[in-house]
Amino acid sequence: MIRVGVFGAGGRMGSTVCRAVSEAADMELVAAVDPSYAGTESGEIRLAATSHQLEVAGAQVAVDFTVLDAARDNLRWCAAHGVHAVVGTTGFGEAELAEFAELFDRSDANAAIIPNFAVGAVLMMRFAEMAAPFFETAEIIELHHDRKFDAPSGTAVFTAQRMAAASKDWADDPTTMVVAPGARGGLVDGIPVHSLRVRGMVAHQEVLLGTTGQTLSIRHDTYDRESFMPGVLLAVRKIAETPGLTIGLDSLLGL
Repeated sequence: MIRVGVFGAGGRMGSTVCRAVSEAADMELVAAVDPSYAGTESGEIRLAATSHQLEVAGAQVAVDFTVLDAARDNLRWCAAHGVHAVVGTTGFGEAELAEFAELFDRSDANAAIIPNFAVGAVLMMRFAEMAAPFFETAEIIELHHDRKFDAPSGTAVFTAQRMAAASKDWADDPTTMVVAPGARGGLVDGIPVHSLRVRGMVAHQEVLLGTTGQTLSIRHDTYDRESFMPGVLLAVRKIAETPGLTIGLDSLLGL
């Protein structure tokens, strides 16, 4: 039985994770942490204000769906206390990822930072990476709910980075006049990324690739947060056997 604690347990994703862990036959929800909801209950677990509750409960794996500042501290705490970390929070910089890689190399615990837990989204990124060398132009449109604070999304950044690594041969942008600043999106490794924040959406992304006489559109849509749960539970089950810091769900899926 895997003993699991959840950071951000009072939020929409965190509460969904708590429910999924509680319903998994091979897991036990032993701690739920969220200072904004401390004292309330998630199933049979009372939410605590600090990570101390994970230590008291003997959590083996901590799942983090918080905000960036909190996730940084939670990762450092997990490395210091030998608790495996599965992190869905996005927005970390390269220097921070290097820091976490070093921390978990020295720790008895492992960590996975996963921009998107939906299996379909992971396949979308893989297909875009495979397609990149065969096209001359590419742009990414990512669409999220109106409470997401970071842009572009971690999934969009990760997709652009993988496409850019797969192909360096992209046509120049023909735009010579920008009427509204930002209309051409932001560049991630040379690939334009456009971020939409629309009420009613959850998480969506479309990769558009084009070359002479043809285009290819690769799109993934998430309509319910339950779609992330198989990926979260997979990561919880696999993290103990995945040394150091892992980025993305690919390796856990065997891709």
